[in-house]
Amino acid sequence: MQMAEARALFPVTEQAVYLNNAAESPLNLRVRQRLEEYLTTASAAPQDKPSPRSAVRKALAGLFGGAPRDYALVTSTGVGVGTAAAGYDWRPGDNMVVPADEHWNNTFPWLALRERGVDVRLAPVDEDQRVDPQKVAALVDDRTRILAMAAVRFNTGFRADLKLYSQMAHAHGALFLVDGIQGAGVFPIRVEEMGIDLLCAAGFKWLLGMPGTGFLYANARALERIRPVIPGMFAAEDDTRALRYFPDARRYETGTIAYSLFHAWTAGLELLQAVGVEAIHARVLELTDRLIAGLRARRITIASPVERVEERSAILSITLGSQEANQSLYERLLAQKILVAMRDGRIRVSPNFFNNETDVDRFLDAL
Repeated sequence: MQMAEARALFPVTEQAVYLNNAAESPLNLRVRQRLEEYLTTASAAPQDKPSPRSAVRKALAGLFGGAPRDYALVTSTGVGVGTAAAGYDWRPGDNMVVPADEHWNNTFPWLALRERGVDVRLAPVDEDQRVDPQKVAALVDDRTRILAMAAVRFNTGFRADLKLYSQMAHAHGALFLVDGIQGAGVFPIRVEEMGIDLLCAAGFKWLLGMPGTGFLYANARALERIRPVIPGMFAAEDDTRALRYFPDARRYETGTIAYSLFHAWTAGLELLQAVGVEAIHARVLELTDRLIAGLRARRITIASPVERVEERSAILSITLGSQEANQSLYERLLAQKILVAMRDGRIRVSPNFFNNETDVDRFLDAL
């Protein structure tokens, strides 16, 4: 599918310059159509409503690797991370390592473990939120049970070398968990090739779904160490006299999910496959190249680490020098229907594949 063809599927492009994809993907026509199909069936023939569980798992395995059975369907990144954190059999003297100032969903579940006596170690990060592998390695030892890492930092867009960190974790026998929400769907993530034991993400950002959709990937190593914490009817065999968990990631599921949203999400996942994540990655680098050049020409400070292309994502953070000036710029942009975000007191810009050079130039001209 060509990018111009894909752009036509996003009605927001006719109303605004939408550069806030790191916050939420605007609803596209294919997802909306599939949602409406579900609602039509639910109102006219509810007994015929489709069950999307298998279709979603199959699509996720196609995008990220592993087998469909390795994916539990959950409602958010936080549920996935929280399941792993709460489900590990922590012992006295155990520790886990996570970079400081990660997103709340990859911070709060770990900090809560301090109440259980777990040594939660926060690796310091650079001013631009770049994670230094040496600072992380200094905290990982043979009592580290989990190393957690965002694929992409939500505030400045720094992208981590996931394979490097998986090797670091595995060298000490630890599990490697990835908060994938700001990377999944916008650059290639392959769980087996990168050595990821646990991958958590919601569907409503770069995966083109809606809030309330998400997944937890767990490989065999993770299944051995993470026990279910809130098992429901979809976690085990149909026997109310004995609890026999499924031998795969389904054991982390609970009860009914929002089937309408997950059914609609299948269209978003299909669209990603049609466009191709490799092509999406190349496209967002083109657009952010244009943004970087334009910002530098205007002498506007880029707060994101952008010197190494392998550390870049679809997110750029900029500042005019103060939170007040940034807030004023944000409000001016909003008044012109140029949609970005304020994060950590700075302007966050995040184009996706349906954006084009005109969008970028309108943003730059408005600065």
